[in-house]
Amino acid sequence: MRPNELKKRLAAGVQAVNGWIAVPNSYQAEVYASCGWDSVTIDMQHGAPDVNDLISLLQAIQINNVTAMVRVPWNEPSVIMRALDAGAYGLICPMINTKAEAEAFVSAGRYPPFGARSNGPFRASQYAGADYQVKCNDEIQLFAMIETREALSNLDAILSVKGLDGVYVGPTDLSLSLGKPATLDPTDPEVLAAMKTIVDKTRKAGKIAGSHTDGPKTAHKRFADGYHFCTLINDIRLLAVAAQNAVREARGEAKAEASKSY
Repeated sequence: MRPNELKKRLAAGVQAVNGWIAVPNSYQAEVYASCGWDSVTIDMQHGAPDVNDLISLLQAIQINNVTAMVRVPWNEPSVIMRALDAGAYGLICPMINTKAEAEAFVSAGRYPPFGARSNGPFRASQYAGADYQVKCNDEIQLFAMIETREALSNLDAILSVKGLDGVYVGPTDLSLSLGKPATLDPTDPEVLAAMKTIVDKTRKAGKIAGSHTDGPKTAHKRFADGYHFCTLINDIRLLAVAAQNAVREARGEAKAEASKSY
């Protein structure tokens, strides 16, 4: 099976930078994925792509030898299995709040005896290799999103789930759940303390911690906290900011800043 390069880089101690695709256009995805990312994630939860867009987007990412992941819209087995069958090498699942929900996610994402994933990797075996079913349980990475007060209270139990590679923090939802304004660059002490607790407990459990950010400056903060990989703002926001700044520069105006809330 073709190896998971993101997994290899994280195991080697690399602080990985993850891209984020919200636009279901394969040409844009191909160009975007060629820009040096360690991995690129297709967003099916809050982005425009749906299951019918997955194959063309995965092809566009993977032609660049970049690890392709998918944020599934919910903890729903059929979508989880379809994303993996299409060739995703990692999944990020939103709103995992309990151990039971984490176990259900892992079960849908792993073949027996470690889970209950149904066999039928229609594109995955073509891309990954004929031994896909034998090796994919070891190569594919599964990340549970920790983004609520309930998930924080159940974090130890969630991290104990076998087959879960790590967690991924959604700072805006976590902030909202703690009664704070939604932001990808939290400054509130309670939110920052929660994010530090998440990364410390995750590392202690021997798992991987990732986080969404609003750009490189915030990513540096998360790396300093101990996070293993960070996502920068998505493709459409990067396009919008770049376009705004080109116009502003032509007019002699100050640069625009990316949104901190999505």
